[in-house]
Amino acid sequence: MAARAGAGSGAASVWSTGMLAPRIAKTLMVLGLAAFAILVTVNNITDYGSNFAFVSHVLSMDDTFPDNALLWRAITDPTLWHIGYWLIIAGEGVTGALFLAAAVAMFRTLSAPASGFARAKRLVHYGAATGFLVWFVGFMIVGGEWFAMWQSSVWNGQDAAFRFYMTILGVLIYVSLPDPD
Repeated sequence: MAARAGAGSGAASVWSTGMLAPRIAKTLMVLGLAAFAILVTVNNITDYGSNFAFVSHVLSMDDTFPDNALLWRAITDPTLWHIGYWLIIAGEGVTGALFLAAAVAMFRTLSAPASGFARAKRLVHYGAATGFLVWFVGFMIVGGEWFAMWQSSVWNGQDAAFRFYMTILGVLIYVSLPDPD
C-alpha cells in the first residue's frame, strides 16, 4: 500500500507532493501578464489621444536635440503616425491574447502530468516573444534609437518599456523551469 501511494501519477501525485503551488504561481503570473497587456490595449483604444500624442512626437522627432543629424528619419505624416500607433496597439492586444490563452491552458492542466502542463506552457513563449517585439524592438530599438526617443525629456518611454519586457522575461524564465510529476 505504501508503494502505491507514492507511485501515482497525474492529479493524485501533483496534489500529494505539493507540486501544485509552483504551477499555480506560474499560471497566476502569466494571467497577470495577460491582464497587463489587455489593459494597456484597452486603455490605448479608449484613450486614443493621450498615447497618440506620444507616438506622434516620437515619430516626428520634434523633441529631440536641436540640429541633430538624425532628423532625416522623422516621420511627419499623421496617417503614418496612426498606422504606427495601431501596430503598437495590435501587438499589445496579441500579446495579451496569447498570455490569456496560455493562462487558461495552464489552469486546465494544473493537475496533469508534467508533460501536459509543459505543453500548456508553450503559448507563454509566443506571448513573451510578441511582448518583447512590442516593448524591446518597438520602444527601445525603433523608438529609442531609430527615432532618438532617448533625447526627449518629455516623450521618452524607454524606462517604462524596460520594466515591461524585463517583467515578461522574468516570468518566462520562471515558467520555463521544469515541473516534475
